[in-house]
Amino acid sequence: MSLIAVTVMTLAACQKETEVKPVQLDTDGAKQAYSLGVSAGRYLGVAQDEYGKIGVTLDQQLVLRGVQDAIADKVALTDEELQTVMQSLDQQYQEKKMAMLEAEMAENIAAGKAFLAENATKEGVTVTESGLQYEVLEQGDGAKPTAEDVVKVHYSGTLTDGTKFDSSYDRAEPAQFPLNRVIVGWTEGVQLMNVGSKYKFTIPSDLAYGEQDKGVIKPNSVLVFEVELLDIVKPDAK
Repeated sequence: MSLIAVTVMTLAACQKETEVKPVQLDTDGAKQAYSLGVSAGRYLGVAQDEYGKIGVTLDQQLVLRGVQDAIADKVALTDEELQTVMQSLDQQYQEKKMAMLEAEMAENIAAGKAFLAENATKEGVTVTESGLQYEVLEQGDGAKPTAEDVVKVHYSGTLTDGTKFDSSYDRAEPAQFPLNRVIVGWTEGVQLMNVGSKYKFTIPSDLAYGEQDKGVIKPNSVLVFEVELLDIVKPDAK
C-alpha cells in the first residue's frame, strides 16, 4: 500500500491540473503503469471515504508533502513519532467506528421492538413463546417436518422497511437445506408448517442473526420472511 500510495500521490503532486494531457496507452508497459495507478487510486478513494464516514478529515496537501518528503528522505518526524501518530490515528478510527456501531445497534433494537409490538396486534398474527411471529397465508395438509429433516422451500426475505435481501423466487429455484442448520426463527417456524403451506414469519433479531453484521442485514435487525414449504426431502433423495 505504501509503494502504491507513493506512486499515485507523487504523480498527482507533480502534475498541475492545467498540464493534464490525454493518457497514451500504446504499450504494455504504459497499460501496466496506468492500471497500477487506477488500482491504487480506487483503494485510496475507499480508504478516504471510510475515514470521512467517521468524521476524520486528512489534509491532502500534507499527505502529498509527506509522500514527497519520504521519497526525498527528508521526513520531518522520526520513525518512532510516525509509529506513535499512526497508532493514534488507528485507535481514533476504531473508537469512533465502535461508537457508531453501538449507536446503530441500539437504534435497531428500539426500532425492532416497536415493529414487533405493532405487528403483533395485526389480525391473523400469532406470537410464540420465543417471540417468533407468524401468519398463515395458505394452509396445507401435508406432513410437518422435524428439526432433523431436510426441507425444500421457496422463500423471500426482507427487512422491516421492505428491502429484499434474498429470494429463491428470484432465482427461480427452490432452496433445500437441513432445518437445524438455519437461523433459530426458521428452525422453529418451519416446523409449525404442513407441506403445502405458506407462512409469513416476523423474526426478532435474537432468533435471526443477532449482533452480526451481514451487510444489508444490520446488527439487531428484525427479519420478515414469506416461506412456502414444498416438501420434506427423503434421505434417499438428498
